[in-house]
Amino acid sequence: MSDNFGPMPDNRENTGRRAVKALAGVLAGMALGAVELAFLCVAWPAALVPAARPLARRGAARLLALERARLTRWFGHPAPTRDGGYAYLAARAALGVLGGYACATALFVGGLLLGGGAWDLITGGSDPVPVELPGVRLVTTGGMLGLTGGVALLTVTALLALAAGVLERRLAAHFLGPGGRELMRRRIAELTASRSGIVRAVDDERRRIERDLHDGVQQRGVALAMLLGRARHGHERTAELVDQAYAESRRLLDELRSVAWRIYPTALDELGLKVALAGVADRAAVPVTVHYGLSARPATEIETALYFVTREAITNAVKHARAHDILVVVGEDERTVSVAISDDGGGGADPAGGGLSGLARRVLALDGAFTVDSPRGGPTKIVATLPKEPPCG
Repeated sequence: MSDNFGPMPDNRENTGRRAVKALAGVLAGMALGAVELAFLCVAWPAALVPAARPLARRGAARLLALERARLTRWFGHPAPTRDGGYAYLAARAALGVLGGYACATALFVGGLLLGGGAWDLITGGSDPVPVELPGVRLVTTGGMLGLTGGVALLTVTALLALAAGVLERRLAAHFLGPGGRELMRRRIAELTASRSGIVRAVDDERRRIERDLHDGVQQRGVALAMLLGRARHGHERTAELVDQAYAESRRLLDELRSVAWRIYPTALDELGLKVALAGVADRAAVPVTVHYGLSARPATEIETALYFVTREAITNAVKHARAHDILVVVGEDERTVSVAISDDGGGGADPAGGGLSGLARRVLALDGAFTVDSPRGGPTKIVATLPKEPPCG
């Protein structure tokens, strides 16, 4: 079934692209680090002179702006929110010069060996080189050794660049990331938005239940009452009317069970998420495959959120995307549980739409993450990731 959901991403290609971007960022950081070292050598003594302090502050601000642009462009780091001052510039300059020098040296020597080895092999000027290892004796050529050494050094260069990129991001997070007051402000704003979202979600759910009762249950109840009323007044087709009333009563009971199931399935509490999802798959109008990989039942709030995300995503895939196959994968790691719902439908799902935005609010209220990947033409993948332990009230 996996073929229906598009090709899997090439991790090697992504790693190679990240290594190239990191190397470019490290080399740019080496040049900028040299400028920062020169600036600090002048700015620190100049800061002792009151008249020179504004000029030093402007110079530091320009260097920090360049660092912000470099971090965002080459390392994908979010724009820093604080002014790290001279301490950040000093640490960044040291890391930039040392890391950049190591990467540049490895890149230069690796390229030299690679080019020289290739030239020797092309011109046929390579001399035999014996290589003796414990129990093994080989005879190779200088060109092959150059190629091997060049490839090895270029690999080391890529690893050095990736490691330097990690250090760059950590350094920026430490000196330039949001402080305690800013983190608290963001958390308050997030909780306020979550609270408002929960209120809207409850109101939306009440409206949906009211529509289900009005359009389904109530109409069947009226039809049943009319059939019974006609039979009660001695209609000549009494037996036929009773049969119709009986059939309508069965449909009414089915509708009531369906509405109750949509509100909250008892199987979720009694038998757990695995059985409840199996019930959703059985009720779906298209084939649904469920891979359940949880070792234990999650907390009640988390289990409920996973269930409703899955059910709503399946409903949307069938109703709006006209999917023919749906795959549900429930997994976990040390700290989180997640559910990913993929379909082969037409795509184009709007994350801001009523159904998906309601699911996002439900997940965010539990400190989770909710993503929707649905390009026009499909496929669609919805992922909800939640902590194993719900946040404290």
